[in-house]
Amino acid sequence: MRRRRRSWQNWAGNQVALPTRIARPASEDELAEIVRRAGEQGRRVRAVGAGHSFTDVACTDGVLCELDDLSRVLSVDHVTRRVTVGAGIRLHELSRHLDECGLALPNLGDIDRQSIAGAIATGTHGTGIRHHGIADAVVAFRLVTATGEILECSADATPGSLAHELWRLGRVSLGALGILSTVTLACVPAFRLRAVEASTDVDALLAELDEHVDATDHFEFYWVPHTRIALTKHNQRTTDPPDRRRWRRRLENELVENVAFGAVNRVGRRLPALVPRLARLLPGPGRRETVAPSHEIFCTRRRVRFLETEWGLPRAALPDAFAELRRLVDTLPHPVNFPVEVRFLGADDAPLSMAVGRETAFVACHAYVGTPYEAYFAGVEAIMADHGGRPHWGKLHRRGRDDLMGRYPELAAFIELRDRMDPAGRFANAYLDRVLGPVPAAGGSAPGAG
Repeated sequence: MRRRRRSWQNWAGNQVALPTRIARPASEDELAEIVRRAGEQGRRVRAVGAGHSFTDVACTDGVLCELDDLSRVLSVDHVTRRVTVGAGIRLHELSRHLDECGLALPNLGDIDRQSIAGAIATGTHGTGIRHHGIADAVVAFRLVTATGEILECSADATPGSLAHELWRLGRVSLGALGILSTVTLACVPAFRLRAVEASTDVDALLAELDEHVDATDHFEFYWVPHTRIALTKHNQRTTDPPDRRRWRRRLENELVENVAFGAVNRVGRRLPALVPRLARLLPGPGRRETVAPSHEIFCTRRRVRFLETEWGLPRAALPDAFAELRRLVDTLPHPVNFPVEVRFLGADDAPLSMAVGRETAFVACHAYVGTPYEAYFAGVEAIMADHGGRPHWGKLHRRGRDDLMGRYPELAAFIELRDRMDPAGRFANAYLDRVLGPVPAAGGSAPGAG
């Protein structure tokens, strides 16, 4: 166990923690010992991965556990396609290892710098109306509890048992039930995607949106605020061979999405009045098409720093909510200098997933670091909340437990399990107190998983 720096901040720089200690366990047993010792000292504990959440979900004034050294691929079963990894492995490292084994995750988000534990904690997702978020691939995990006990939680456990309930409710967990040490994922044979990217008129796109969503394996679009421009991404599964010159796409992405886009945002931050004019420079090099392994298409590097709020709406609510969002942008005191991202997923059954129980449209709004965002995000939140939206757990929002109880049907069951597993609030922090409520003051100890 090594002591590190005494401060920590997230990727965007908007969350800073001053823990009493930063620990970096090199094994599951070390992780359990850190939790036990924190309990003896009356300190709280939080785990942290890549810091890609914009909320204070990972912050603590107690012990902060960096899981970077728990990042090995532990086992690969080529028959069941189940792969067990350390909870600290980054998604991009995981995808590379899986590809070498002829495997892949069924779906990924557009950023892959997160740890698998962080992705599970906050409900990281991609797009595709016949597909689901990363939580859907989680079939088991090992959990270090508030007492330092290590529990095996699995979809294969007896339904109704603690081990099964921890798996069922813990696939999106906020880190409230304990700290993951390993994760077992149900993978699929490696596959390729044909990516077609183009720009179009946003109203023409919205008029035919259902056709795009239903006919494409993985569809998403971006609307450029202050314009009628929409950028579409149609990613279709294919058996065609990979494009030998796909390096060109990566180079174009780097130049357009990071170098040029970063420059546009820096100018817009200094000269906000130019933002609407600069927005028309964003669409990029026109229609592009390439074939590549799935993880290369799903994910891109994001070097331009931003803040984000994201909401999951009932799919049918998107047209009205999106129309209100467009009107909001025109009334804000500061122009919006970042595209709005819209994605889609099928209904899933992870209780704290944004897509639980319903086909979901996700609306993500961003703001370049250092630019005013409060009025924008507050307006977005009001619109999305009115249309039945659920906030992304790792992205900025102001919802509290009482409001969220009406948005997540099993949130009360999750809170009950949290109170049972962590009666002393060992894994609590200010964010969890807001969205789940404080842990009751009653004493007790976390039970085993027999």
